[in-house]
Amino acid sequence: MEKATFGAGCFWQVEAEFRSVPGVVSTAVGYAGGTAEGPSYEQVCTGRTGHAEVVEVEYDPARVSYDDLLGRFWSIHDPTTKNRQGWDIGSQYRSAVFFHSPEQEAGGIASREQAQNGRRRKIVTEITPASTFWRAEEYHQRYLEKQGRAHCAI
Repeated sequence: MEKATFGAGCFWQVEAEFRSVPGVVSTAVGYAGGTAEGPSYEQVCTGRTGHAEVVEVEYDPARVSYDDLLGRFWSIHDPTTKNRQGWDIGSQYRSAVFFHSPEQEAGGIASREQAQNGRRRKIVTEITPASTFWRAEEYHQRYLEKQGRAHCAI
């Protein structure tokens, strides 16, 4: 199994999108890319911790490739808006690929360049080394499923 970590706005919908990918074994929502130790949702929402809302994806590379996961990532959000997805505004909603290996870094950069083709606006997605993943509070895990909702706007 391998891990991939993505920030693409509110983590509830992002998690639901990745959970539906064949070959994804598990998902968890949480926070990454900031400076606070063990941040809470309330702290991250202030925008002062530097963390992004992210989804950590555990996947079977024999069933789904990292490139396929990147393809899903680009398709589920607007990577051209800085610190914003839909109505959600703040650095915690930024578009980000947190890579776990040199191969993931290279794949992320190449896929960002490919995703830029044909777009009028510049992609602002950051591609950065994975840092500590802080699992979000339990009520955020599989939130949409628990609420009986299929989706929310990203």
